Amino acid sequence: MLLVRAAHWNAASGSLQRFERNSADGSWSAVGEVIPVNLGRNGMAWGRGLHDPQKGITKREGDRRAPAGVYELTTAFGYAAALPQNAHGFPYLQVDSDTVCVEEVRSKDYNQVIPNADPGKGWEKRSVMLRPDGLFRWGVVVRQNAPEPRPGAGSCVFLHVWRGPHEPTAGCTSLAPDRIELLLRWLEPNARPVLVQLPEAAYAKLREPWQLPGPTR
Repeated sequence: MLLVRAAHWNAASGSLQRFERNSADGSWSAVGEVIPVNLGRNGMAWGRGLHDPQKGITKREGDRRAPAGVYELTTAFGYAAALPQNAHGFPYLQVDSDTVCVEEVRSKDYNQVIPNADPGKGWEKRSVMLRPDGLFRWGVVVRQNAPEPRPGAGSCVFLHVWRGPHEPTAGCTSLAPDRIELLLRWLEPNARPVLVQLPEAAYAKLREPWQLPGPTR
């Protein structure tokens, strides 16, 4: 589990702690240090993931909020031909200039990463994955609003490289390049990793019902 906590719903930064589950008793053990992360410019909002629907601010396209809730991590991506050395075989996509993530709400391809995209498709809104600023040189797809996307419920949510500390995103979670490489070396496909993102008030309320790890700071 990657557990991201933020001070409040509108916080644009927070912290990430890795955890591994003990197979004997199901308890969680913290792994490594706490990692600083950036969130959406407007904080968080409840997205569509593995959790039950929750009352409160709901994520929508273009809201510049990172999704709160519980989400599968499905595929890593990057500019390199393969994952960093000593990684554990997590699914990986090498992106190039023809790889896009579709943000066009009216498209049947909405919220999908498309390799070898047809330039004739003419999506009005899309994220080109091979970015000149290098923010997607390493990343992981967060399975928000999937596998059956609801139009307008948010698209193209990733863990990716940050611009720098305290530089918020358009709705993703970003972290330092060496820290995301650390995650890519740690993730194991058979462990079915999830991302949990919550403001502190929601974390305190849901920690026991969701069987989340206790506070580590």
